[in-house]
Amino acid sequence: MPPASPPASPPTVSAADCGRSTRQVPALRPSRNGRWRALALVLVHVLVALHVAHWMRAGETLSPLEPSEAMEFFKHDLVNAGFVFFGLTIFSTLLLGRWFCGWACHLVALQDLCLVLLKRVGIRPKPLRSRALGFVPALAALYMFVWPLAYRLWVGDAPGPYQVALTKQDFWGTFPPWPVALLTFAVCGFAIVYFLGAKGFCTYACPYGAFFGWADRLALGRIRVTDACEGCGHCTATCTSNVIVHEEVRTHGMVVDPGCMKCLDCVSVCPKEALYFGFGRPALGLAARAGQRAKASASWREEAVLALAFALAFLVYRGLYGMIPFLLALGLAGILAVCAGAGVALLARPSVRFLGAGLKEGGRLTRAGRIFAGVLALGLLVSLHSAWIQWSSRRAARAYDELREAREAFLTDPRLVLEPPARARAEGAAASARLALRFGALRPTEERVRLAWLELFAGSPEAFARELAAVSGDAADPAALHYDLARFHEARGRPAEAALELERSLAARASPAVFDRLARLRFGTGQAEEALATFERALQAFPDSADLHFNRGVVLGVLDRRAEALEAFRKVTELAPERLDALENLAGLLESLGRSEEARALAPRIEALRGPGPAR
Repeated sequence: MPPASPPASPPTVSAADCGRSTRQVPALRPSRNGRWRALALVLVHVLVALHVAHWMRAGETLSPLEPSEAMEFFKHDLVNAGFVFFGLTIFSTLLLGRWFCGWACHLVALQDLCLVLLKRVGIRPKPLRSRALGFVPALAALYMFVWPLAYRLWVGDAPGPYQVALTKQDFWGTFPPWPVALLTFAVCGFAIVYFLGAKGFCTYACPYGAFFGWADRLALGRIRVTDACEGCGHCTATCTSNVIVHEEVRTHGMVVDPGCMKCLDCVSVCPKEALYFGFGRPALGLAARAGQRAKASASWREEAVLALAFALAFLVYRGLYGMIPFLLALGLAGILAVCAGAGVALLARPSVRFLGAGLKEGGRLTRAGRIFAGVLALGLLVSLHSAWIQWSSRRAARAYDELREAREAFLTDPRLVLEPPARARAEGAAASARLALRFGALRPTEERVRLAWLELFAGSPEAFARELAAVSGDAADPAALHYDLARFHEARGRPAEAALELERSLAARASPAVFDRLARLRFGTGQAEEALATFERALQAFPDSADLHFNRGVVLGVLDRRAEALEAFRKVTELAPERLDALENLAGLLESLGRSEEARALAPRIEALRGPGPAR
């Protein structure tokens, strides 16, 4: 942050100090800090790019320096780099005020860029003034960071022990896919400025900003004023954080609104150089009355419409198709709430202006009003359809979660059926899931897998096999789905289909357990040589697997190839010296081959592993 020089003596100001000069106030000049802040925000994006590039090259890097990563501390007792970073920024806010948002946040950079582009085409977004939506950041912050810990305490899951993991291999694991991430930036960084005004996301959605705002109330560093202030209002006119600067400094001698991001634009444009960044009394206990009056312009009915529309839109779009993340849902809900408020105004008022356009004049819709009404009606239909998709998806998810523990039994026992009430719920949930997948805009893989299991629970095993096979190619972990299908077919006496699915599972991801199951399946169906060939393939990939060597030895022993079995069990005892069953088999083979002395030499180890027998 570029430094500002404080005056030699502590400033004081009162209401009488402002407007005392009769000289003409000069024209508003552009902020000299704009380029410095733009450079800082560009540098932030360069550092982010270097961070991602290092991960892509090295395969492991410092975990993302994102405040959202701090949730792992409250959910899973994990101290990562994101938690440390978020803690340090909050701590620094206690000293410098809410500086991070203005000088280092990538979403603020996008919002500022959008504001610049809109102004260049002649659009000056009007800031939304809403008391109701002003509570959203705090509620979002509590939901993200406090609720997980509170829930754990409620269910008796005491926090700790804590683990430290500052590096990460799955760098993008907690982030949405690239298309969804870009959509989030487009909505929360650009579109929201057009609909809610400059830094609309910061004011009405950002959960991290809530923490910074709370810390800012205790900060010693803030924008302060000298007695040279004449109340010209240039500071307020240039502020992109929607702070009523000139009234706050007149009332308190400093800016107390926690929305102030310390960008120093107001300091830069003051014609009397009366503003500065300095240290002194914090803002705790002082109310930003000017900002509160400005945000009280809407009636309680309008506020109720905004709050209700926001809540409904958030519930409809949060997690829709398993893709819309929390922050994107907040941004969409804010935009839709403002549009819904304008729609209600169209019905109730004779004249309505929205986003600089006249929608209704003299009780009649204008051309712009008719277009807006049409778009709003289309948006309502899309939202109703999305709400139905959400209801169907959540109904299926509830039924699936109730039966999740039964998956293993249903997979391996063809005779198992649910009790009539539970089966009816599974059938209804499966029907809802089928309709949602048929008429939805997308067909999420997770929803298709859930439908497959609901079909099995509802008594349609062939539908289960068909659905799971169809979705396996799109799944994030196809190996697991093919393995489940293999076990399904094996339990129903279809060894050929089971072997095919096991081969497909191995093609997706090699695993000792899958190799072992395939080899034993082939041996059990009389394909002894194929079984041994499978063990050979497995041991080429996993030469240190004691289980694979052991089971190969068992097959060789059954085939009376005792010399080869002997070497297999000897290898097991080298890899796992404490494995009793391998030592016992090795001793037995040695006896059968007439090598009694070698067998007796193993006896002390075997007895030691068996332990003392029962008292007689």
